[in-house]
Amino acid sequence: MIRTSQRSKLALGILAAAMAVPAVSQAALVEDSKASLELRNMYLNRDFRDETTGTPANPRSYGELWGQGFIAKFESGYTDGVVGVGVDALGLVGVKLDSGAGRRDGNMMALETDGAPVDNSSQLGLTAKARISKSTLHVGTLQPLLPVVLYNNTRLLPGTYTGGLITSQEVTGLTLHAARLTEYSLRDSTDREDFEDSTATLTDKIDHFDLAGGSYAFNPQLTASYYYGRYDTQYKQHFGGLVHKLPLGDGISLTSDLRYFQTDYDAPGAAKLDDNKFVNGMFTLAVGAHKFGAGFQNMSGDGVLGLIAGADPYSTNLSTYWTFNREDEDAWQVRYDYDFASLGVPGLAFMTRYVSGYNIEQPSGSGQNDGKEWERDTDIVYTLQDGSLKGLRFHLRNVTYRSGGVAAVNARDVDENRVIVSYTLPLL
Repeated sequence: MIRTSQRSKLALGILAAAMAVPAVSQAALVEDSKASLELRNMYLNRDFRDETTGTPANPRSYGELWGQGFIAKFESGYTDGVVGVGVDALGLVGVKLDSGAGRRDGNMMALETDGAPVDNSSQLGLTAKARISKSTLHVGTLQPLLPVVLYNNTRLLPGTYTGGLITSQEVTGLTLHAARLTEYSLRDSTDREDFEDSTATLTDKIDHFDLAGGSYAFNPQLTASYYYGRYDTQYKQHFGGLVHKLPLGDGISLTSDLRYFQTDYDAPGAAKLDDNKFVNGMFTLAVGAHKFGAGFQNMSGDGVLGLIAGADPYSTNLSTYWTFNREDEDAWQVRYDYDFASLGVPGLAFMTRYVSGYNIEQPSGSGQNDGKEWERDTDIVYTLQDGSLKGLRFHLRNVTYRSGGVAAVNARDVDENRVIVSYTLPLL
């Protein structure tokens, strides 16, 4: 299904206006254009290891899906002049290769009325853009990678948002953003939807999400950031972050990544929640080809970290299967990475991590904070470094997730495997 929003029509209008200007003004519009096609083949299986057959919403004991994704991107240049204009396009096509209603788990494709993944799906997103000096405006389909809104790109096709985004880099080292988002499209959907009530009361729709903030690099080793997000009538959110890389010698460094969120809920009526505070961080020691990481988090207040629909939490504990974002959840993480280039195999990389969450709040009124969960991830990635298929990427992911005393959605014990083969073909 292809659905074109009013902003997509605006993008077409701006492109038509650009084509109407003199040819000399269009030179950069064409010469600076880029286009690519990513071929993403993904297989995912989930073997639920709990003693039940699931819940009414998720009754299956095994899930399996294999699909082929096509992600086409076009980015035009800008017309010459004080104000340059252009247009970008994003085309998404997903094709089911194997699955069925009885094994549909994985959130990779939209579902038919009988619960089976659709045979194929498609979506077109257009984005109008304008540039003045070192500042740009994008209106239409967006894929923001910001602390208060982080789009998902972990399945066959990525999620998207609809709205307007201003990015300014007029001052060296300083990057500023301001945006309004009005719709979203999930990674397993072809529709653009309005935002829903973040408190799950589903009593009304949300009109928009606003954000403003930026980051400043004091030097190549130290960057600080602050962002503010306003989810219409639902919550206000502040984020502060600090990333520092400390050189310790030849091939040795220590990177500190600290993040803090404060979410102030103001949803009306019974859905009112207290403020939520979320502190997390990661310390990574790099020694040659090795990286040793240790992370932590502390969640306090009612509810969870505020998130708009379709977004992933900007957390160092965001893992392959789970987010470790439950009420009052504390967590720790250990991680190890290795780059096989040091052994003469460039393009081969290994990662493993273990995340443990605990002190999870049980259902309201229980007075218990004894819920716990853990996840172990292992990734092996190999990317061809030369030849006609240079850039061809093979990615194997293995996941083990277990929980205890967690009465919540997505708390079933599971073993999971993913195989991802991707290749990006430059077209322009």
